[in-house]
Amino acid sequence: MKPMIAKRCYGTCNNSLRRIARTGSTPLAPFIIAFIILAIGGSLASIQSAFAYPQKSFLWKVQSSHSTVYLLGSIHFLKENVYPLNQTIEKAYESSDKLVVEANINDLDKLDLKMLADKAFYKKDDNIEKHVSPETYRLINKESKRLDMPIELIRMQKPWFLALSFEATELMRLGYDPQYGVDYHFLARAQGKKEILELESLDEQLSLLSGYSDKEQEPFLLYTLNTLSSMGDQVESMVRAWTSGDTQALESIMADAAPPDASLAPVLEKLFDERNLKMTSKIEGYLNSNGTYFVIVGAGHLVGKRGIVELIKSKGYVGEQL
Repeated sequence: MKPMIAKRCYGTCNNSLRRIARTGSTPLAPFIIAFIILAIGGSLASIQSAFAYPQKSFLWKVQSSHSTVYLLGSIHFLKENVYPLNQTIEKAYESSDKLVVEANINDLDKLDLKMLADKAFYKKDDNIEKHVSPETYRLINKESKRLDMPIELIRMQKPWFLALSFEATELMRLGYDPQYGVDYHFLARAQGKKEILELESLDEQLSLLSGYSDKEQEPFLLYTLNTLSSMGDQVESMVRAWTSGDTQALESIMADAAPPDASLAPVLEKLFDERNLKMTSKIEGYLNSNGTYFVIVGAGHLVGKRGIVELIKSKGYVGEQL
């Protein structure tokens, strides 16, 4: 996507962002929702995908005596030409009774827009320049010019939300769109046909991200700003790992991409470890009920010793990667 196209994409939600910041009464564009989903769905590094048909995919099958749970690692930003997906994934979805997502991004009526306005934007004469260091603000200006993002709108956003804005804009500049993400794909198909459940909710995710102090939010934003230019190279490595079902490679890439700043450790713990435990508890509940569940979570939540797959196995269940 050319810079001018990225600017046009960003401009489509410019007026909506302003109205949300002032009144909290305007429905959110999918682009804005993607900011929230992107940050908590997989890793601090963005994932892009060119779906191949390898022997294995980022899909696991876990069974109990009562039910079956399919766990699919989600890619949130994709291109239209990646579809149709791997048939193993599609068949698992078709055989499932219920679709489970982290948060139903198609059910915006449940999102508290006033809370979003309060937590994502500064009020009146306040702005981000008053809450970050001069060096961070210099980088904000630099990257906003590169991505053709309007500085007057950027100044209104709090650090956590601005970090997501930068990531989403860069992904769209590279040609990736949340409307072609795995979550959107299956939510659209399940509407009116399968029961849709949530592991979390949009309000929960919003509260999590906005709950960090300025001291925690600035390193998160600074890390994002410093890694935007290398995103293209990084995601290519992640593509190869994801499409080949190579969990160790993806785990290694995520470890290499982890921020060196120790001040971000509490952020990462809440984004991954604590949420993994909560989501695993819900998934165990599905295994103790009846039926077949197709569960979609960010790919980064599935891998590693503290990932959901290992947590499920530690509870005595057998998980098979398909």
